[in-house]
Amino acid sequence: MIIYGTGGIDLVDFLEKELELLKESRLYRQLPGPLEGPAGRRTRINGQEVVLFSSNNYLGLAHHPRVKAAAVEAVERWGTGSGGSRLTTGNFVLHRRLEERIARFKGTEDAIVFSSGYLANLGVISALVGRGDLVLSDELNHASIIDGCRLSRATVKVFRHRDVAHVRDILLAERNSYRRCLIVTDGVFSMDGDIAPLPQLLQLAEEFQVLLIVDDAHATGVLGKRGAGTVEHFGLEGQGIIQMGTLSKALGSEGGYVAGDAILIDYLRNRARSFIFSTAPSPPVVAAAMAALDVLEEEPCLIDQLHANACQLYRGLKEMGFEVLPTESAIIPLMVGETRRALTLSAALAEKGVFVTAIRPPTVPEGTSRLRITVMATHKPEDIQRALEAFLWAGKRVGLI
Repeated sequence: MIIYGTGGIDLVDFLEKELELLKESRLYRQLPGPLEGPAGRRTRINGQEVVLFSSNNYLGLAHHPRVKAAAVEAVERWGTGSGGSRLTTGNFVLHRRLEERIARFKGTEDAIVFSSGYLANLGVISALVGRGDLVLSDELNHASIIDGCRLSRATVKVFRHRDVAHVRDILLAERNSYRRCLIVTDGVFSMDGDIAPLPQLLQLAEEFQVLLIVDDAHATGVLGKRGAGTVEHFGLEGQGIIQMGTLSKALGSEGGYVAGDAILIDYLRNRARSFIFSTAPSPPVVAAAMAALDVLEEEPCLIDQLHANACQLYRGLKEMGFEVLPTESAIIPLMVGETRRALTLSAALAEKGVFVTAIRPPTVPEGTSRLRITVMATHKPEDIQRALEAFLWAGKRVGLI
């Protein structure tokens, strides 16, 4: 064994014990797959063709011909990498075009692009609040929001999921003790598929003079007539809500963004450390995102087809007797409860050529392990029928129905 550090810590022994604890509690993770083709409606995993119902590629744009062509063209013209941060040598014409495109799409004055959605949340939260400030965060917010709150060093109060009354109670008790205050919430919650009560949170933000951020990672391309997310879904454009989102889900590319007032974006360019000290997104990634926005604008029928597919699959599962949470998004949570049974159900589905990932703690709370089913606009009726037949067989085998 190798001893590390002056404290005599046996690192190998420590790591082996920690991994064994994870295995004993069924929380040990291994990389699935790998996928041997695009993350489309059908792909290949370990040599087997499977119908994919776990991808965030909600509109199927990650392998859309126009999106791929734009990426290839960008490689030919601009190369594969940006070569630096935006504030040094990595500021391409493409980056600014994408930011202007996002601002128009989201109905804001300006936007700023980050190398990932995770970095966008770290950057915007830690830049806007710090010691002496207060953050109110939904208990089911994404890990990137949680880490952004921690990084900010502000006081953080976690409110019960979608509980507006609880938010009000916290503000009444705490708001006057802090300089600035921020409410942050997912737009669509990634593991439950439900939507934040954004109009009511906005009312509280205005009443108590609080900033409001919505993470639209799973709402962009999914909610709203144009797919612009929860702000459009609720008709709240122009109300000063700070909109964060990703390019890596419905838009089929990579990266994240923050959209808002021009002065906010200017401030983030100067204060968001995850923007300042990160290499800029690569040219093909940026070009792909712009092409995806073009496709979405020209083919809004993709959004309608996405929701039609989600409704068809949801109804089928519900009629079979599965416990599925209500959803208005592309995410259908099938509740199992016990981790072992969730893993067993996922494995049984794989036997029938249907790939659905089991989600377990700490991603979700103890006792709420589930299958997180996601639908694509590109799924065909035969894909959904195949999935329903597989769920019926697997559910009976595992004893869930």
